[in-house]
Amino acid sequence: MSKLFKWLALILVFIAFYWWLTSEKPINVDVVYADKGVVEATVANTRAGTITACNRARMSLPIGGQIAAIPVKEGQIVEQGQLLLSLWNKDKQARLNEVKAILLTSEKYQQRACIVAKNSLKDAQRQKTLLKQKLTSQEVLDSAIATSQANQASCEAAMAEVEGKHAMVNTISATIEQTYLHAPFKGTIAEITGEVGEYTMPSPPGVPTPPAVDLLTHDCHFIEAPIDEVDAADLVVGQPVRISLDAFRGEEITGTLRRIAPYVQDYEKQARTVTIEVDLNKHREPHLLAGYSADVEVILARKENILRLPSDLIINDEYVLVLNADNIIEQRDVALGISNWQYSEILSGINKTDKIISSVGLTGVKVGVFAQDNDSLD
Repeated sequence: MSKLFKWLALILVFIAFYWWLTSEKPINVDVVYADKGVVEATVANTRAGTITACNRARMSLPIGGQIAAIPVKEGQIVEQGQLLLSLWNKDKQARLNEVKAILLTSEKYQQRACIVAKNSLKDAQRQKTLLKQKLTSQEVLDSAIATSQANQASCEAAMAEVEGKHAMVNTISATIEQTYLHAPFKGTIAEITGEVGEYTMPSPPGVPTPPAVDLLTHDCHFIEAPIDEVDAADLVVGQPVRISLDAFRGEEITGTLRRIAPYVQDYEKQARTVTIEVDLNKHREPHLLAGYSADVEVILARKENILRLPSDLIINDEYVLVLNADNIIEQRDVALGISNWQYSEILSGINKTDKIISSVGLTGVKVGVFAQDNDSLD
């Protein structure tokens, strides 16, 4: 009898073992819950944007010559109108002094000619009076009038000559002005090409040469960034922008969309993009450097305290996988509102108590499979 019980027990153990081997085992999955929070609809740049100075001038002198002085240094902050570079111009200064002396002489000749003309006019008027009194002849009057007119013409010719000398002075002064390079705005000297004593000249047509002075603003910047053409229609000037810089990791800078390019750029082997410009709401200190790379997110819409779920858990933007009360994976259709790469707004389909499977890429995770939450095993 005892042998019979032993055999029965052995058979039961075998049956239990076989059932354990052949029965469906639950797979372990990770779950998350929808929560309340902020969701933003955003548009991001396709390639890195660039910090750009509000004003930048790569300046060269309009004439060639030998550099006489460079009173500034690279990296120096200069004021508007400050002298940056000058060429040797003593020959032009000497010519200017010569023409000024000639001008002074011409002015004296004009003064003399006009005094004579004025006196001749008085004499002609006097002869008219005398003729009425029959104290002179018509011949003398005609001679006085002719002399007055000739002297008046000499006065006018002298005045014209003075004006011509003034024009010469202005021409030479303008030529001398071309030997000086002044700052068109307040900014920082980025680069200076050339040294005192070297010869510099402007770029010939079609042959670009380095600028004599590269000047850019140090306290005013904006960001240029490319946006994919499919997102351009959603952009409106004035929308808020979130900015991140590799140079200041972890620091969030805010800005405002100020300009949208009126055309689409088409580069070979690249996606078509629209360039946008973003103003910084507050200039960062220490100051930014032109050329920094920057990423921008234009905020199209923002909602707070709404039901949300990580966007990567929503399959095809249509449904999620839910672990139901019977520990069976089921598909649940969801209706979405605004979304971005991080979170999506949930309008309907799930609530805060539903177990949303986050390990959707795990082998064996599919609809109808028996599963258990990893958190329940702890």
